Amino acid sequence: QVQLVESGGGMVQAGDSLRLSCAASGRTFSVYAMGWFRQAPGKEREFVAAINWSGIHTYYADSAKGRFTISRDNAKNTVYLQLNSLKPEDTAVYYCAGDTVSFRSGQTMSVMPHSSLSVYWGQGTQVTVSS
Repeated sequence: QVQLVESGGGMVQAGDSLRLSCAASGRTFSVYAMGWFRQAPGKEREFVAAINWSGIHTYYADSAKGRFTISRDNAKNTVYLQLNSLKPEDTAVYYCAGDTVSFRSGQTMSVMPHSSLSVYWGQGTQVTVSS
């Protein structure tokens, strides 16, 4: 079955950087769009970034633009999220999402509620940013 395993979270100070990784297995990784979401305590899960199957097209939440970068290495079956200039409000559990339909752009992840998406989810990795 499809498995998505996140890693790279941790506790950092404001202004620091982290790189999250999501290793995928169980299917052909290179034909599926991938995304990152996050959920802070007491809040809904929200979109952060998405990348299409080829890596050419990317989409970002306004809160992520200019600070976060999504990328993928199809040879390693891994999608990354580079987090720069972290702020305390970035504190959340970060989840990797994998589309269930091949060759899509990933743009759907940026506009639909997470509960309406047809995606696989990872277990999440905690990012904590102190001021």
